[in-house]
Amino acid sequence: MRNLDENKLIKIALVGQPNVGKSMLINSISNSKLKVGNFSGVTVEKKQIEFKYNDYLFQITDLPGSYSLNEYTIEEKVTKSYLEKGDYDIILNVLDSTNLERNLYLTTELLALDKKMVIALNMSDEADYEGLVIDENQLSKIIGKPCVKTSAKNITGIDTLIKTLIEKYNSPKFESKLIFSNVMEEEISNIKTLLIEKKYKSDVHYREVAIKLLQEDKKTFLKFHDEPIWIELQPLLNEAFEHIYLHYNTKDLDEIFADEKNAFARGATQEVITSKKEYEKDLSSKIDSFLINKILGIPIFLFFMWGLFQLTFELGSIPMDIIDSFFASLIDGTKNILGENELSSLIGDGIIAGVGAVILFVPNIVILFFGIALLETTGYMSRVAFLLDGFFHKFGLHGKSFIPLVTGFGCSVPAYMAARTLKNDRDRLLTLFIIGFMSCGARLPIYVLFTGAFFGGENAGNILFLIYITGAILGLFAAKLLKITVFKSEDEPFVMEMPKYRLPTMKLVWHTVSNQALMYLKKAGTYILAASVLIWFASNYPKHEEYEAKINTQIEQTEDETKKQALENSLVQYNLENSYLGIVGKFSQPFFEPLGFDWRMTVALETGLAAKEIVVSTLGILYGLGDELTEESETLLNKIKNNIPVTSALSFIMFVMIYIPCLAASMVFAREAGGWKYLVYLFIFTTSTAWVLSFITYNIAKVVM
Repeated sequence: MRNLDENKLIKIALVGQPNVGKSMLINSISNSKLKVGNFSGVTVEKKQIEFKYNDYLFQITDLPGSYSLNEYTIEEKVTKSYLEKGDYDIILNVLDSTNLERNLYLTTELLALDKKMVIALNMSDEADYEGLVIDENQLSKIIGKPCVKTSAKNITGIDTLIKTLIEKYNSPKFESKLIFSNVMEEEISNIKTLLIEKKYKSDVHYREVAIKLLQEDKKTFLKFHDEPIWIELQPLLNEAFEHIYLHYNTKDLDEIFADEKNAFARGATQEVITSKKEYEKDLSSKIDSFLINKILGIPIFLFFMWGLFQLTFELGSIPMDIIDSFFASLIDGTKNILGENELSSLIGDGIIAGVGAVILFVPNIVILFFGIALLETTGYMSRVAFLLDGFFHKFGLHGKSFIPLVTGFGCSVPAYMAARTLKNDRDRLLTLFIIGFMSCGARLPIYVLFTGAFFGGENAGNILFLIYITGAILGLFAAKLLKITVFKSEDEPFVMEMPKYRLPTMKLVWHTVSNQALMYLKKAGTYILAASVLIWFASNYPKHEEYEAKINTQIEQTEDETKKQALENSLVQYNLENSYLGIVGKFSQPFFEPLGFDWRMTVALETGLAAKEIVVSTLGILYGLGDELTEESETLLNKIKNNIPVTSALSFIMFVMIYIPCLAASMVFAREAGGWKYLVYLFIFTTSTAWVLSFITYNIAKVVM
């Protein structure tokens, strides 16, 4: 026989809202010894229960029933004080299974404490009677804590609960899985990043520190106030609070975090509980029953997105034409002032053209993000993520992946940034690898050029829609392949916060849209500008002065304008073919020859590595048409149609659809993924996938056509 002192002591804090059956649960444990007293300094009764189980001695402190840890009542103050300062090993959180959503609110506050915890889903017999089916395994995965169904009344699940407490006691503590809204998660991530960069020493996880700072926890603020990191932390917090206040339209942080916790509890409940009985629904539930209906939900979402993309492309084309004309005239004006020389070519064809290529697509970006911001701020996007989770999981993706994927249709740069909302590293990396399959707005001119040339105006729109859908479908299958081979892991459970439906404020929408537009200009503009100058240099050097002099003499001697134009085009083509860019194109052309590409198409693809916008103008130049062309040029359409076989065109479209995004997006990808090695992996993956699918497309097209 072992002595009592030789038993391992497990100290447990028993926590729950009033009337969840804590006392009955304790009474159902046989041979328990009850000690009754008062908590220090207050008249609130303190109950402690001790009992033995195998080699373990359990000491349970029954804390007063509390709806939250807000310190509104003396019971809440006692409970919060004990949980923050008390001597215990595990929190045993007892929930009423018939009121799961309400009870989970307290659970969210306990998760924020970042302690070892076990959940007892008590009154499970009553839940069964009411027709409520709770998936306790899924709930365990969502919150990262073991959940056990119990019935204190029928004394069921008690033995399993005790064994689970022992397992939790002997296992390491993991970081809490409490998830907030995208806005809050973004600010938590920003604070964590600073703490990591500064290598701040902390006894608790950086995430918990960040949450406490955003909650304006006085003790945490006092701790930081006298430390050097406070100088950098204070402006970061100021920006965070400004962003959060704007999103919630209030400065009451208690109210804000209450909404956040309620949204998490609502989302978790909707994920794990099904009812066999019909109950009267409130307005929000009635809207949800329509918008996230299993049958109608996805078609409704697709209709909304179809409408958004129609607006994006139709309305966006109006300012795009104006911007395009402005920069074209600016380039001409620059050359008129500076004359036809190297400097004017650098400024006009390199710098101004590079900036113009970025600004040209800002209207599309603004319109797309305006629509997405409207859908997000109303609370609809969260519900669509919930709706698509089951479908996405079949391909190895997470429900939250759909927001960055949808954003990828506008621009890959903010899409990669949007993937931050995925907490699991494998889910985030998998999503980052797939975003490129969503055709960004910069690829649109290439699609317009080829569909217009080969499929005619009446069918071009349908082919264009088919291209976008095909890219998305290929992305899903690529995700499945990567999940099976590279990103092997158990599927993460999905819980999306379910915020209240609310009317969007124009101030919030403007803040979201303007931030994204400025981010696009700042990030993308820098890289594309540099890449455009580099391509200008590579396509203009080395010089071939003897050949140029010969052709210029011929131009001067002929009076036929058609011949003059032909000679000028041949000079441009010769210079490009023998430039550094042409040399690279011809060197790499054998790699692309099996796909039906000539060296001109190869060079166009390679310039697209810097910016997809450059592909069209490169094709125009290389096919001897000068560089003052757009994707809508009739001459360019005819030249493409006459010089490129339709089989090669289909193969080219497939390659453009899949291969690595532009330089700007690639830089952002490397940063978000966590290193340059991932960019190398992305390049290899997308290039090999694009090559194989283009090869298949080319050979099938040769047989069919």
